[in-house]
Amino acid sequence: MINFDLLEKNKEELRLRYLTASPYPHIAIENFCDRERLLKAYDSIPLLENKSRDYMFAGNKFEKSNYGTLGPELLELQEELRSDRMNKLLTFITCENTFVDPKNYGGGLHQGRENTFLDMHLDFNYHPMHKLWWRSLNLLLYMNKDWKEEYGGHLELEDLRTGERKSCKVDFNTLIIQKCSDYTLHGYYPTKFPEGVWRTSIATYAFTKHIKQIAKPRTTDWFPDKEGDGSLKKWFGRNFHHAVKVKTKIFGSATAKNQ
Repeated sequence: MINFDLLEKNKEELRLRYLTASPYPHIAIENFCDRERLLKAYDSIPLLENKSRDYMFAGNKFEKSNYGTLGPELLELQEELRSDRMNKLLTFITCENTFVDPKNYGGGLHQGRENTFLDMHLDFNYHPMHKLWWRSLNLLLYMNKDWKEEYGGHLELEDLRTGERKSCKVDFNTLIIQKCSDYTLHGYYPTKFPEGVWRTSIATYAFTKHIKQIAKPRTTDWFPDKEGDGSLKKWFGRNFHHAVKVKTKIFGSATAKNQ
């Protein structure tokens, strides 16, 4: 499914592009998969039923963690994304000893429908189940067939330290590898597409192993900045991790339940 031979042939170029990108290390790789097989994978995706639990910060967004159950092509893609071959490629491109979470906690198939959005945010840093796994990368494979510029939904990147920003296209069969750190804001603004069009992606997360925690563990920090986002929502976004801790302590984590 994944065009590994082509990627490995051009890995030096991919490494240079990733490391020198602004506002922080990232790369958009076109033709990441065999197009015909990815089209078959796309055609096997139904309307998802499990809505994102980040209700306030993720509008009309649906998720499925174990998307490999939807069909043979998606299962093949799921297996290849967490393969040793993928880990070796990521390690070379990023110059870090990086590996994909084999259970892909918090990741999976994401489906945004009418007026979907994802507020700017920082992802959790240490893995909730593996206290020394530092989240180092987001791998975002876009499956937006016949996507048009006017639909919006571009991946927005912002360096929290400098305010420098970049907008990345989310065309079909494009993989964006994006560094995760305490300053790597990302998200997307409300879409404008006709009925029957979805913003579809597969999110995979990669980690590095630490020998000790070098930062205080945190959940997602939200930085809503859309038109209409009031002061109360912005305050709640900055303090969202406190609410998540309380909720998790009482009810447990719901992140991995979108099977």
